[in-house]
Amino acid sequence: AMASLKTVVSSLSLLLFALILCFSTVQCSNTIGKGYRLISIEESPDGGFIGYLQVKQKNKIYGSDITTLRLYVKHETDNRLRVHITDARKQRWEVPYNLLPREQPPPVGKVIGKSRKSPITVQEISGSELIFSFTADPFSFAVKRKSNGQTLFNTSSNEAFGEMVFKDQYLEISTSLPKDASIYGLGENSQANGIKLVPNEPYTLYTEDVSAINLNTDLYGSHPVYMDLRNVGGKAYAHAVLLLNSNGMDVFYRGTSLTYKVIGGVFDFYFVAGPSPLDVVDQYTSLIGRPAPMPYWSLGFHQCRWGYHNLSVVEDVVDSYKKAKIPLDVIWNDDDHMDGHKDFTLNPISYPREKLLKFLDRIHKIGMKYIVINDPGIGVNASYGVYQRAMANDVFIKYEGKPFLAQVWPGPVYFPDFLNPKTVAWWGDEIRRFHELVPIDGLWIDMNEVSNFCSGLCTIPKGKQCPSGEGPGWVCCLDCKNITKTRWDEPPYKINATGVKAPVGFKTIATSALHYNGVREYDAHSIYGFSESIATHKALQSIEGKRPFILSRSTFVGSGKYAAHWTGDNQGTWQSLQVSISTMLNFGIFGVPMVGSDICGFYPQPTEELCNRWIEVGAFYPFSRDHANYYSPRQELYQWDTVAESARNALGMRYRILPFLYTLTYEAHMTGAPIARPLFFSFPEYTECYGSSRQFLLGSSFMVSPVLEKGKTEVEALFPPGSWYHMFDMTQAVVSKKGKRVTLPAPLNFVNVHLYQNTILPMQQGGLISKEARTTPFSLVITFPAGASEGYATGKLYLDEDELPEMKLGNGQSTYVDFYASVGNGTVKMWSQVKEGKFALSKGWVIEKVSVLGLKGTGQASEIEINGSPVSNEEKKIVVSSKEHSYVIGLEDEGEGENKSVMVEVQGLEMLVGKDFKMSWKMGISGAN
Repeated sequence: AMASLKTVVSSLSLLLFALILCFSTVQCSNTIGKGYRLISIEESPDGGFIGYLQVKQKNKIYGSDITTLRLYVKHETDNRLRVHITDARKQRWEVPYNLLPREQPPPVGKVIGKSRKSPITVQEISGSELIFSFTADPFSFAVKRKSNGQTLFNTSSNEAFGEMVFKDQYLEISTSLPKDASIYGLGENSQANGIKLVPNEPYTLYTEDVSAINLNTDLYGSHPVYMDLRNVGGKAYAHAVLLLNSNGMDVFYRGTSLTYKVIGGVFDFYFVAGPSPLDVVDQYTSLIGRPAPMPYWSLGFHQCRWGYHNLSVVEDVVDSYKKAKIPLDVIWNDDDHMDGHKDFTLNPISYPREKLLKFLDRIHKIGMKYIVINDPGIGVNASYGVYQRAMANDVFIKYEGKPFLAQVWPGPVYFPDFLNPKTVAWWGDEIRRFHELVPIDGLWIDMNEVSNFCSGLCTIPKGKQCPSGEGPGWVCCLDCKNITKTRWDEPPYKINATGVKAPVGFKTIATSALHYNGVREYDAHSIYGFSESIATHKALQSIEGKRPFILSRSTFVGSGKYAAHWTGDNQGTWQSLQVSISTMLNFGIFGVPMVGSDICGFYPQPTEELCNRWIEVGAFYPFSRDHANYYSPRQELYQWDTVAESARNALGMRYRILPFLYTLTYEAHMTGAPIARPLFFSFPEYTECYGSSRQFLLGSSFMVSPVLEKGKTEVEALFPPGSWYHMFDMTQAVVSKKGKRVTLPAPLNFVNVHLYQNTILPMQQGGLISKEARTTPFSLVITFPAGASEGYATGKLYLDEDELPEMKLGNGQSTYVDFYASVGNGTVKMWSQVKEGKFALSKGWVIEKVSVLGLKGTGQASEIEINGSPVSNEEKKIVVSSKEHSYVIGLEDEGEGENKSVMVEVQGLEMLVGKDFKMSWKMGISGAN
């Protein structure tokens, strides 16, 4: 007994010593073991390499070491390298291959014994662009770029961090980083300092129902991926590193190093080589799944509120938007439509089915849509059909053989287990039944981190109602006790959950609860929302064969293949407005490009000024929705006259550029390209924009520079080098050779949006509903470098029958157009190349106007030709006009001399979108510089 007591005291002393070191300047990792040695490595039949690692010295800090590890290295593509490290003897938890399809490494189990060390003849494993190299003892590895010799990842220990650690519930590995590397990603969190990661901020990844107002803490999603952007001798190189692991983790970024501390699973690293930021996202989404196709109407404006108490309120909202002439495509219900907050039900008094169906018939006829919320918790209620069928199908997550009891809005609930195929089938059936009851157009899946108002093992209290109906519905009323008896509920290493090192089971499912096939919640926790998104997508697609629209709060690696995302419960504050841009841009990198924040803030009520400024940003979120809390006053955009005016301006522009936005969703689906992008995506060599988080791009060239501070009537905007034209007044231009910060006027109802040179932007005339806006004539805005003698511009347009499940060419119901334009020798030319024009021709779409910006000369267009035929001056319907550009900032401001330019517009055209066209004219040169 004395010996065992000494062992306990000794272990505690060791742990205490480790903790003291943690809080000193030395990292904890320096105290945990001496790492592993590589004892063999050889090529495997699938073209990869398999090696074995042995622990050098065992210790008990955070549990026992796994003595033998299996290393698997493979160049899966020319630009993707995988490094997978796991227990050599037995299978460990990994993100399920059926949820996130990818190559499987060879099975584990066959181990080379200590006596069978093989001589190590391999020194490095080289691919087309990435090189894997290693040191055998102690084992470390590095990933280098072949083209410039840069080391991208290097786990070799130094004064900043120690050796690799691999225990059952504690995995640690670190990499050195150059000081000037710009790091982005590692979410979901609200980053007050902007999109570029800041050293020594906490980055914890574990899905939690924590309001997005909490800065730098783990929020609703887990995305253990970062992009690293470096400027090497004036040339930009980007790459990304994914640690595919769903267990909770802390990531410590210290400027010159990055350390992962993970509480389970395996090291499954994927390195993608880029080298451009767009290449990185393309390569990343080719692994995790391309973003979901979106229906056209989803790019319209959405209105929601928790607290639309009855159907007549909803009807009034729709009518009020129309009266105020503010665009609106989709009306939403939070849980007000439900009977007692229960999923898949209707409140017979406030949302009587017959009246609701009449309302939906009316809005569907004009092209509007209707979406409702759905939470995963199923009310425990013997008379509730959904619950009865769920019990009959045995679909719930279990604790000690019984469904795990929690509390959410309906009161006591059980949670469906979406890892169970029976649950997926049952869920699909419930969605089908509900769709027959109410023809919804999409589903909003909330609270799926999973959120629980209670913690621990709970029972329904006897002799009292739970919830009582008095006070807030989120107060726990079950009888609960903490679960501390297993290492899954109290792991040895405490991640910084919710920013306060909360237990991993705090206000969620107990982490020792079990899913299908004995999978622990401890491992599967952060993929709950992801698995629910997959099941919901499958269900919606099977109902009518239409393209599904799903909005999910919780996301994981790969969620973008199935769902859009909003950034959760924000505040009606200027800080929440600012942070929304960084979160939106991060989700573009995460492969979830259809993203936005609650416009004007979820709670409390915003000021009138803030709501003005928020719609001027939110009108350009990929997903644009106003949403508010039950306890906040009403904040629809028509509630204030000034906000209504700002909405008409900003949303008016959004509805005119819908063809462009829709083309961006097609590009996202084909290549992963984000819809909203940081400036560095288009200007990776321009280091000034590496931290820019107060402006953003839509696509490669449409820049939004909003006001984000109280009381401001001007905005300082960063303009990368080149010519930029104001979209609300195309005669206004900002031109610089080296890039410049420019102060622009920004009165209350005005937002600065600019279009970059060398672009062709397809637009339509707008409208109050996207269906109506879609029928209007097209125009093209073509931008050249201001006053240049020669220039070239390109643009794209994708059109399809937008409710088809697939977004692609080749089905007879889609058209793709490449637009080109050039200027040179005093001649302006533009032309198109149409792929599969039949669909566009069937819609009768025409280009009615072209606006060409930045032309050198006087603007007197002559000798106009369309498709080889001269246009005579007698053809009155074609009107040519020109205006001189005025420079907010011009080249003369940089000592480059003045360079006059003009905008020429040709109206009254009838060029078919679905048919190749050619158009040209000569420019007058008198007065040209």
